[in-house]
Amino acid sequence: MSRPSRANRPPQATTDPRRRVPRTDAVLADPRLAAAVVTLGRAQVKASVNAAQERARRGEIAPEEVPDAAAAALPRRAASLRPVINATGVVLHTNLGRAPLSAAAVEAVVAAAGHTDVELDLATGRRARRGQGALDALRAAVPYAAGVHVVNNGAAALVLAATALAAGREIIVSRGELVEIGDGFRLPDLLESTGARLREVGTTNRTALADYAAAVGPDAGFILKVHPSNFVVSGFTSSVPVADLATLGVPVVADIGSGLLAPDPLLPDEPDATSSLKAGAALVTASGDKLLGGPQAGLLLGDADLVERLRRHPLARALRVDKLTLAAFEATLRGPEPPTWVALRADVQALKVRAERLRGALGDADTEVVASAAVVGGGGAPGLELPSWAVALPARLAAPLRTGEPPVLGRVEHGRLLLDLRCVPPEQDDALVDAVKRASACMS
Repeated sequence: MSRPSRANRPPQATTDPRRRVPRTDAVLADPRLAAAVVTLGRAQVKASVNAAQERARRGEIAPEEVPDAAAAALPRRAASLRPVINATGVVLHTNLGRAPLSAAAVEAVVAAAGHTDVELDLATGRRARRGQGALDALRAAVPYAAGVHVVNNGAAALVLAATALAAGREIIVSRGELVEIGDGFRLPDLLESTGARLREVGTTNRTALADYAAAVGPDAGFILKVHPSNFVVSGFTSSVPVADLATLGVPVVADIGSGLLAPDPLLPDEPDATSSLKAGAALVTASGDKLLGGPQAGLLLGDADLVERLRRHPLARALRVDKLTLAAFEATLRGPEPPTWVALRADVQALKVRAERLRGALGDADTEVVASAAVVGGGGAPGLELPSWAVALPARLAAPLRTGEPPVLGRVEHGRLLLDLRCVPPEQDDALVDAVKRASACMS
């Protein structure tokens, strides 16, 4: 029997590929995606599913691959900030968030994430001083401070002082201390934004007590002593210590910057809050996320009446810290040594042993262990180098390590990528080895 001609054959049934793409609710039922809804939210997970479905409709992936593609495209966290392994040798790296929090501070943040007694006295049921526990911890850490207050960063502390004490009046400051801080912000612009007038004295490299004394008049709000923090002027120089400035009959505000609360032999040239108050400063301002090792915050320590005046100023409300910062700040002060000081005091020989172990684990002929020089960073102890050890790799690995998971940031010197271990906790060594192996594999 002859077959019908092509023209006379009945039409073949075809399946629209779009009908083979799994339904959204069926894909969302995948255990991986159902779990992701809990941490990322339904909207973000659904958007990933829809994108995978579109890829299947275009024929880029098979319909049965939609759940896998949707799961693979999801971020690991709801927030875009990613944990980074800091192998730069910069302990307080501003671009990496400066001080990492201690385990105690992290636990405190988690505990404070829900409803807390941040402004409530549970014993009486009445409103209480906001963050009283954190303020008590700061006062205990700096007994010479009769009054303490915390705002949202170091610059805010100085702005509050300038606004409350010198708006419409003069701030007397040495020309050599009118610094520029991060991202192009300049101290003179910051202070003048408060309505205060700057009375500059001395020269860039030399300022004497007589320069300050000549500037003191009825319009003087306070004398400002600024720690330059991120640079050093050497050679034919002179400056006036707080103790001498305190004899001029005008309040002295000492901006020590890095947040060192008491003298430490590791940082002999770094100003600290206790010494500044002992020397006669009426007020000390500092940051909380630098040498203190805590969350971003601005510290105000000094005369009780003066600090209370600042606390009651209307601007203080705009600069106040949230409950998470208060929790982390208190835990940093009361808890164990924070990671910043663990890194600063790291044993150099132990760093070398770890570097040798990492080189052995990598098993790469193009890997070597080299002596390194770490720094404090974050405007702390400029010019001070901390001896360290690093694993040296080919410079071409810098980009894949930086963009990998987890991201690893080192520094390139003399054509080699150095992974300095001073800021890398030992518990991250295995993750560091795995990251290097993945980066090397993708480059081969």
